Amino acid sequence: MKSANNIAYHLDKIDKDIIYMLMDNAKTSLAHISKNVGISTTAVHQRIKKLEGAGVIENSISFLNPRKVGYKVVSFLGVYLDQPSHYQDAVKALKEVNEVVEAHYTTGNYTIFLKVLCKDNDHLMQILNKIQKMKGVTRTETFISLEQSISRQLKV
Repeated sequence: MKSANNIAYHLDKIDKDIIYMLMDNAKTSLAHISKNVGISTTAVHQRIKKLEGAGVIENSISFLNPRKVGYKVVSFLGVYLDQPSHYQDAVKALKEVNEVVEAHYTTGNYTIFLKVLCKDNDHLMQILNKIQKMKGVTRTETFISLEQSISRQLKV
């Protein structure tokens, strides 16, 4: 089930099959989906539009392979803020750093947990220096990913 505007949305088997095919390849044709789920292309199209309208499917994107364009270092940064009130300012500043691809407001040791893509360790150091100079940031803790073992969408 998915909730859009606090209304539960029930996914039947056909909805799930459509979603899984689109998760595997967002460019999958309606005809291919239709053939695999056993309903008309019009019905597939209507279901996709209904799923989008309900907020179950948020968008269809193609993923860039960062390594293919020179970004070989994946790192995660725990960011400590001196005061929680600096959170919004920090997020605003982090949005200006192209290499920051995810930011999460967290519980635990860090105020913000980031995923950062860099070309190499020197580039990572430049990004770290930029982040450490931001208002409210007292320190950071860096983890470099050696290998991504799992990358997937949630299956319901």
